[in-house]
Amino acid sequence: MSETNRRYDVVVIGGGAAGLSGALALARARRSVLVIDAGSPRNAPASHAHNYLGREGVPPLELLAIGRAEAAQYGAEIVRGEVVSAARTADGFHVVRADGGVVRARRLLVTTGIVDELPPVAGLAERWGRDVLHCPYCHGWEVRDRPVGVLAAGPMAVHQALLWRQWTDDVMLFRHEQADFTDEEYEQLAARGIAVADGTVEALEVSGDRLVGVRLAGGTVVPREAVVVQPRFTARSAVLESLGLPSTETVLDGHVLGSHVAADPSGATGLPGVWVAGNVATLMEQLVGAAAAGLKAASAINMDLVTDDTRRAVDARRTPFSAEAERQVSERVLGDRRHGLQETR
Repeated sequence: MSETNRRYDVVVIGGGAAGLSGALALARARRSVLVIDAGSPRNAPASHAHNYLGREGVPPLELLAIGRAEAAQYGAEIVRGEVVSAARTADGFHVVRADGGVVRARRLLVTTGIVDELPPVAGLAERWGRDVLHCPYCHGWEVRDRPVGVLAAGPMAVHQALLWRQWTDDVMLFRHEQADFTDEEYEQLAARGIAVADGTVEALEVSGDRLVGVRLAGGTVVPREAVVVQPRFTARSAVLESLGLPSTETVLDGHVLGSHVAADPSGATGLPGVWVAGNVATLMEQLVGAAAAGLKAASAINMDLVTDDTRRAVDARRTPFSAEAERQVSERVLGDRRHGLQETR
């Protein structure tokens, strides 16, 4: 039977680490689960994932394939597709796919992640996740002791430069188009041996398939083997917004880093029946944290369904028989008694 028009206990929108972790837990809890995945994981450009205990260095797409197989073996259904909107109904939710299909769900778990919005520098997007990086815990070890450039494209540039200095003593901060730094920041950079390059960054210089430098306006090329940049992290929140759950700005130390959809520690949003997990709720979440968030949300969803199942069972138990139902039961009991008397004669 096609999943279209079926009713599931939970529909999971997004099949990354958070979504698959949640689907696995819910399927093991004997819930009917459908995962709808658009097939565009944020970490696809990266060759390996790190800091995932037991799976250190695993290619991200391989990790997702393993996760899909694990969830499926417990009965979770996983399909490729894009969800364009969802709507609250009397008994749950309708989930509308881009192909026009509609599925019904008692609860929703949305794990659609975020989009990395990069500054418009030639070559930056093409090398994202390879030698254009943002997280030292994800990629710092791989570029240790190599010349790294930090592009000041956001409010946390000095913080990034000081952080990446932990992995290499050859860090250069490109001021790019950012306003000048404070005297205190210059002192911090100087104390850590971090040089500052003035001038607008025009493009990345590549030789073969290898990053070799950063080209400034005027043509000067500064040799670098990796470039760090802070993207704006924008929540993929269209489905949630269709439910009346807008994204909100994520602010750190007074600086706007991006957007997320607000939720409580379990992932429950302001709309009953809808949970979020992973980067759509916590934009700085790493892979292992996203998986943990998916599990936490799944546990909360299952308990919410248990509560609902119990309420329905109690209501049914308290509902008196209709006159017709009572007559049918009486006739069946009387018939059983007569049949028993005939057998004893």
